[in-house]
Amino acid sequence: MDFLQEFSDPELCRALVAQLVEECTEPFRFMEVCGTHTVAIFRSGLRSLLPDTIIHVSGPGCPVCVTHESEVELYLEMACRRDTVTATFGDLMKVPGAGGSCLKTAQAEGAHVEIVYSPFDALALARKYPDKKVVFLGIGFETTAPTIAATIKMAREQKIDNFLVLSFHKLVPPALRALLDDPEIGVDGFLLPGHVSTIIGLEPYRFLADDYGIPGAVAGFDPLDVLKGLLAIVRMKNEGKPAVTNEYRRAVSDQGNPTAVAIMEEVFEPADALWRGIGSIPGSGLVFREDWKAFDAAAVLGLEQKPAKPLPGCKCGDVLKGKIRPDECPLFKKRCTPATPVGPCMVSTEGSCAAYFKYHIES
Repeated sequence: MDFLQEFSDPELCRALVAQLVEECTEPFRFMEVCGTHTVAIFRSGLRSLLPDTIIHVSGPGCPVCVTHESEVELYLEMACRRDTVTATFGDLMKVPGAGGSCLKTAQAEGAHVEIVYSPFDALALARKYPDKKVVFLGIGFETTAPTIAATIKMAREQKIDNFLVLSFHKLVPPALRALLDDPEIGVDGFLLPGHVSTIIGLEPYRFLADDYGIPGAVAGFDPLDVLKGLLAIVRMKNEGKPAVTNEYRRAVSDQGNPTAVAIMEEVFEPADALWRGIGSIPGSGLVFREDWKAFDAAAVLGLEQKPAKPLPGCKCGDVLKGKIRPDECPLFKKRCTPATPVGPCMVSTEGSCAAYFKYHIES
């Protein structure tokens, strides 16, 4: 059997499910904070295999979904400027603003918006359009921020001064702290994101156990990975010995990737940031350090983030906090579908609403 196929082996998965049934005798509410975990759990059918005692909720793990309403309004305003080219990943194209407009509609109305597959593609656009400011929309967590920082460094080295980044990057650990400080969340354990952890390692999560007594396990994305992570946090809860463990050692080092972290920290520094449905979280965003402000789209273009109202009727904020299931939103499968999304959780392929819809998950 191929090595990677073993992580989807039905017999091994059934064995771990049996252990979970045996060991999880009391209600246990776990949250994953990774869009890839959301999709992996739904796609594999794991929810239907878990014992009734295990309750799964999706947290703020989709970077597009947590992008705040005011950030959406800002980049939509910027995209309509005649002196800019907006470079973005495709999953932002249909995220609606307060008036229902999105990058797709802005593009149809004449805005110069181009989909790219990496920030390096945006750098190529800056070479192609030297008379325009090419603005890359920096949306994502610690996984993408180092690559964007490396692209900014490359732009400086190559003296490409019309390349800019609008930094809306978010940091995962501060968001977990904000969730635990909310008494309505009631999470017993975290399935921690594999991709983010390849960069930051385990240390930034230690506060979960040390300060809150909550276990966490870094897990991969195959069924066996998810089940191993679940079994680890259930056992820690049962034993009363909370910790943060690494159940994804084939990809994640306990120390993370210090080189990537160093590149990220050279260009960016932490700052307070707004998260959809949660509000401002201290130290949860990344802004440009003073020495790199020449690449800061907000500073160079004089962009000002203004207050924005939540989308009418959209419950993405409550979904992202695990307070309600997607199918408990009154718009779900009615006004809000992947074809006609009202909120970002239905737009992104990693959004929990889109996953519920695609895999017909209804509770």
